[in-house]
Amino acid sequence: MVDVTYENGVVTAKLGGEIDHHLAPKLRGEIDAKCESSRPSRLVLDFGRVGFMDSSGVGLVMGRYRMISLLGGKLEVVNVPPNLEKIFVLSGLENLGVMK
Repeated sequence: MVDVTYENGVVTAKLGGEIDHHLAPKLRGEIDAKCESSRPSRLVLDFGRVGFMDSSGVGLVMGRYRMISLLGGKLEVVNVPPNLEKIFVLSGLENLGVMK
C-alpha cells in the first residue's frame, strides 16, 4: 500500500504493509509516475506503516534514489521502524545519507 502526494515541490510516499517482490513493482510504478509528472526537488519515503521488507524494499529505495538524483532532486527516508533499521544498515542504505 502507498499514498503518494505532491506539495510544494515535495513528493511524499507513505508506504504501508509488507514490501516484497509482489508489491514492490506496484509501489515503484506509483512513486515513479508521480515524480515524473511533478519533477520534485525532494522525494520522501515514509516507512512508518511498513511491518516487513525484504530485498525488494532495498531495491525500491536504491532505485528511487537513482531516479530522483537523475531528476536533480534529493531522497529522504523517514520513520524507519526499529525492525527494519537492521536491513537498512546491512544493505548499506544508511550510507546513502538519506535516512532522517
